[in-house]
Amino acid sequence: MSMNTSAPVSAASSITLQNVSFEWPDGSPALSGINGSFTPGKTGLIGRNGSGKSTLLKLIAGELTPTSGRIDVAGEVGYLTQSLTLSHDTTIAELLGIHPVLEAMREIEHGNVDQSLFDTIGDDWDIESRADQALHQIGFSAADLDRRVAEVSGGEAMLIAITGLRVRRTPITLLDEPTNNLDRETRAKLARFVDDWPGTLVIVSHDLELLERMDHTAELFHGSLTTFGGPYSSWRAQQEQEQTAAQQAARSAQQALKVEKRQRIEAETKLARRARTAQKAEQSGLPKIIAGMRANRAEVSAGSLRSTHDGKIQAAQAAVDAADARVRDEEHIHLELPSPGVAKGRRIMEFLSGDDRIIVQGPERVALVGPNGSGKSTLIERMLRGEGVQPDAGESTGTLAGSGTPPRATGRLLTEHVGFLPQRLDSLDDSASAIDNVRAVATGVPTGTIRNHLARLLLRGAAVDRPVSTLSGGERFRVALARLLFADPPSQLLILDEPTNNLDIESVEQLAEALDAYRGALLIVSHDPSFLERVGVETVIGLEPDGTLTRRRSVRE
Repeated sequence: MSMNTSAPVSAASSITLQNVSFEWPDGSPALSGINGSFTPGKTGLIGRNGSGKSTLLKLIAGELTPTSGRIDVAGEVGYLTQSLTLSHDTTIAELLGIHPVLEAMREIEHGNVDQSLFDTIGDDWDIESRADQALHQIGFSAADLDRRVAEVSGGEAMLIAITGLRVRRTPITLLDEPTNNLDRETRAKLARFVDDWPGTLVIVSHDLELLERMDHTAELFHGSLTTFGGPYSSWRAQQEQEQTAAQQAARSAQQALKVEKRQRIEAETKLARRARTAQKAEQSGLPKIIAGMRANRAEVSAGSLRSTHDGKIQAAQAAVDAADARVRDEEHIHLELPSPGVAKGRRIMEFLSGDDRIIVQGPERVALVGPNGSGKSTLIERMLRGEGVQPDAGESTGTLAGSGTPPRATGRLLTEHVGFLPQRLDSLDDSASAIDNVRAVATGVPTGTIRNHLARLLLRGAAVDRPVSTLSGGERFRVALARLLFADPPSQLLILDEPTNNLDIESVEQLAEALDAYRGALLIVSHDPSFLERVGVETVIGLEPDGTLTRRRSVRE
């Protein structure tokens, strides 16, 4: 096993993977025998949850060591992890990754001429001016280098960290889900960065709009890494064509197998007839020696015929297996959910912003959007705790419960049957099984029915009986979703806070399919316009930076 950051690689490749495998300390495999390469330019790395995308990035970055195999990279690697965890005391210079160089330069300015300081700086004497230029593009400057991360939003912190990778000019950059929790404006800034990113950039993402900006699309699927020259939509179109051809080939191969099996049955029928004819001839007084010769010839002929047909059946079965292997297992969710009984004129919730009131009624699908830090999650949490508008005084004054001052924005729920899916799936009992987690909110539903419900959400077999703590992230999400969709009595309103974070593209599509079957009201907090369009959002409410609420024409406004 090896990781080589200096050995020359192919002129067309910045990263080369040769039979790379990785096992976790408990011996469970994460990747096995991966071969492939990443070339200069922008590559979107996709794959199902659990396929090993983040693990592969950590291996390339050197944070993990392959169990076997070899990774060659053409130069230094810059790496942004999926979850950026920072102390509030971290400075912007530290977040940019340029703090050691700045400190060395300041030491030299104060007269320290230690050689190690010059080694730290290297060729980066212009680092502060480069940082200033890059920071200006995201609304900051070199004057902010000593500010603390606590003074900026989470989205700004993510963008600053990505800016640092640009400033450091590493030949290879790896970004793992960089758009999670980024608002529309911050995503737009990231997109502009990506468009002219130098060197080799590899991004793991489920953000379809970001993936459309890629030069290449690489996929981890069933333990293999394949690369396509083009953005996600072109890759998807090719996949659909290949799958159509594969499905047709599988049907043809299956039909050919049926033909061979039928011909084998017909051949056995003919052999049986011959055997009966030979038996009659023997019984008719034919000399034994002649009858024996005929019987031997018949046996040889029968054996040859059976062998020929058996060979044809084996070949046809092999063709079926090969064709089936090309057909992807892309399951779809089709649910039949009980009606939550939400009449069209039934008021479900309302929002207040000063004297303005927004009323949600019936099975309306609502998106709550707005920049990072505007307070969307806080607003929802207050509504769930009942800290919204007073039922009587609020009708005319819009005051907060227990307060005499007009709120910037608040709201209240007008139904008790509410299901909530938070960003963190901390409502699950990790020690209990998937079935027990669902049974806790559907006490009157038989276990067999719950098992069938989970199967329709693609949770089957032993997975539904194991402790939730042992499930993958995607499986945990399905359990949490099942608790919402199968609650008894049914929820009249579902509230989902950034539900697509950390889901792969296929899981996002399956979530949309599941929500298609729901006939209650929906309130979704999300920065993903493609997902909001997919679930048929009808009303878009914007929570502005000043805390006021406005109606927007579309999720892309």
